Amino acid sequence: MMHTPVGHLTYCTNIHPGESWGDHFAQLKKYIPAIKQQVAPDQPFGIGLRLANTASLELSKEASLQAFRQWLQQENCYVFTMNGFPYGGFHDVVVKDQVHAPDWTSADRVAYTIRLFRILAALLPAGMEGGISTSPLSYKYWCNRCEEEKNAATESATLNMLLVVEQLARIHRSGGPLMHLDVEPEPDGLLENTSEYISWYFEDLLPKGIPFIKDKFNVDDQAAADIIKSHVQLCYDVCHFALEYEAPERVLERLQHHGLKVGKLQISAALKADIPTDTTTRNEVMNAFRKFNEPTYLHQVIGRKDNGDLIHYPDLPEALADADNTAVIEWRSHFHVPVFLDKFGVLQSTQEDIKQVLALQRQQPFTAHLEVETYTWDVLPPALKQEMSLSVSRELNWCLRQLLAISM
Repeated sequence: MMHTPVGHLTYCTNIHPGESWGDHFAQLKKYIPAIKQQVAPDQPFGIGLRLANTASLELSKEASLQAFRQWLQQENCYVFTMNGFPYGGFHDVVVKDQVHAPDWTSADRVAYTIRLFRILAALLPAGMEGGISTSPLSYKYWCNRCEEEKNAATESATLNMLLVVEQLARIHRSGGPLMHLDVEPEPDGLLENTSEYISWYFEDLLPKGIPFIKDKFNVDDQAAADIIKSHVQLCYDVCHFALEYEAPERVLERLQHHGLKVGKLQISAALKADIPTDTTTRNEVMNAFRKFNEPTYLHQVIGRKDNGDLIHYPDLPEALADADNTAVIEWRSHFHVPVFLDKFGVLQSTQEDIKQVLALQRQQPFTAHLEVETYTWDVLPPALKQEMSLSVSRELNWCLRQLLAISM
């Protein structure tokens, strides 16, 4: 959306199908003018662009880029952030853990990400910074057979990420825009919470990155660290951190303490519910969760036990199989639900976390990029489905009211 007083607000176009550029561009043409009319009719409208690998190859061609630029100008729109997490098919296929593939141990992930940044550099308005969110290195269950395997995957992924940092630094030092890779922790990612992100940053990224950047650019240790911190930032997905039971204020305090930046705030809500001990009520809650048990995306569940410990389920079916575990008193499930709703029958959402984080952004902005990311409209229960442009507009306008402290 327009540039608000506390940052650029948009939505992620991964909500729209289309793995080829022609198909995805057709979706943008169909929906974005209508959304803009309902949200920012008289102002420039920012877009959070998602390109599959196939689409990125096609949009890299100068003729395609020029046509897209002309359309953006005609519609009074601009691109400032991109989603580089899902590489391949994201609609009408079973995605599940393949959303991480290829992971950061792969040269294909490096090439794809650099290609996205070159496209973003060509689209960014003059003087504006850009960011691309990406996978948290890999998927834990692919490299958890032993500590050595996990360490090897982390090292390989980190070194590959530094190849992207080198390209971003070269673009910026040669007069191009400042752009950052925004690493997005999520449940069962190799990095899934604040502690793991910070540990990786200081135990892997900086120790490997500082000598690498010093050698490439002939700078000292501090300058090398500053380059890395400028070009590798956090994508704070509110749904993901709520699943980890992390309070927004605490997340931001820890990042600030360590001098780490938030490149993008992804505004998203998870499902949650207290799990009653009464069998009848408990069954009602479980039956409600079953309505969200669909086969396309991973819907990791993190349960909270009565002693405060957390229990991780890789997907909703594994959680439902443990429905009779009376030690578990709350579930939170990775199912992005509309951000403007806080109740779904006997289930609730983590909307309160969104309200808290947007209030913190309003008081003291910690990022320039804000992106609503509810990509699950196609797989929502029928009662929650609405026309696409209406749904997206409603989410953006709800967020805008929160950011501007307008009473509901």
